[in-house]
Formats: sequence, structure tokens, C-alpha cells
Amino acid sequence: MQKPKGFSLIELLIVVAIILIIAAIAIPNLLRARIAANEASAVGSLRSLNTAQISYSSNYPTVGFATSLSSLAGTNCAPPGSTGACLIDTQLASGKKSGYSFTETGTAGTPNATYQIRADPLSPNTSGVRYFCTFADAVIRTGSASLTTCDYSVSPLNQ
Repeated sequence: MQKPKGFSLIELLIVVAIILIIAAIAIPNLLRARIAANEASAVGSLRSLNTAQISYSSNYPTVGFATSLSSLAGTNCAPPGSTGACLIDTQLASGKKSGYSFTETGTAGTPNATYQIRADPLSPNTSGVRYFCTFADAVIRTGSASLTTCDYSVSPLNQ
């Protein structure tokens, strides 16, 4: 009589159990890495926006800082203008990038002498756990809850 070839039910269950244990260890680490990557992207985007605002203010001194993210972007850059300066990409100008939502507020004065930009996670605890903001001093600040105003009372980012 020949012995049947193949795996027994016990052997298959052991292999499945090992795979599930490895997945249980790997998935939370993957999610934490994704959150860290989204937060790093948000900080990088805020740095780009600060640089773009400073360039915009230098190029258009009668306007000052841009009043919207779309003014910093543009699709027709021959030549750029104050309504489409072509300083940032169109994805960032749309207000959503890498799990974060970007909002510009607080432009005031003639010319505009100040601005505030917030970066809020689209899905808190999934796409990011920290909230970021910056204003005309170009320092990126962070908090653990939504930052309705960005000023010197908000803790600067330690990076």
C-alpha cells in the first residue's frame, strides 16, 4: 500500500498560524511607517509653501503674500503672473497631498503682510496623528489637535 503524498491538515494549520502571527507583527509597523511618511511629506510641503510665499512676495511686492494656494501654482507659466505664479505643483495647490489637507487663511493687509497655512490629516490616526501649521515667520509648528490659529503660542516642530 502506498503512503498518500501531500500535507496533512495539522501541517497546513501550523503554516497558516505562522503566517497570521507574522502578519499581526508586520501590519501595525507598516501603518506606523505610513503615518510617519505622510507626516514627513506634510512638513516638506509646508516648507515648500513657505518658500513659495516668500518668492511670491518678492516677485509681486504690490500684492504681498498670495491669498490662496492656487495663486502659488498655475498651469500656464509663460509668463507666470500673480494669479498663477507656478511656484508649487498643482497637486499641492489642490489642497490635498499624501493624506493631509492644506488650508491657507489669514492673509491681511495691502499688500498682504501675513498668511497662515494649516496641514490637517485627512483621516486622523490613519493618515497622520499630528497637525501642522506655519505663518509668515516660516517656522513649522505642530500640535496634537487641530490648530485653528497659528501663532507664537503653538509649539515649533523639533526636526
